[in-house]
Amino acid sequence: MLYSNPRGIGCDKCHGENGKGDVIASYVQKGKQKVLSAPAINNASRAKFFAALNNPKSVMPKYSLTIEEFESLYEYVSSQK
Repeated sequence: MLYSNPRGIGCDKCHGENGKGDVIASYVQKGKQKVLSAPAINNASRAKFFAALNNPKSVMPKYSLTIEEFESLYEYVSSQK
């Protein structure tokens, strides 16, 4: 449940059902086709996973998760190979 709705928008909406990454949107900018995609997170190291959640970049939302929630998310996502 936490992966699907941690705080408003679920990880699955961008990273896909199993954390394997997904296309968020495709659009045209200045006449060029662009694709916004989320990376796979099911193979991220614990350090990289926590860093991404603590210091989000680009369109990644900021979540206010407890350490237990971080751990639960990491364990779930890393098991989705």
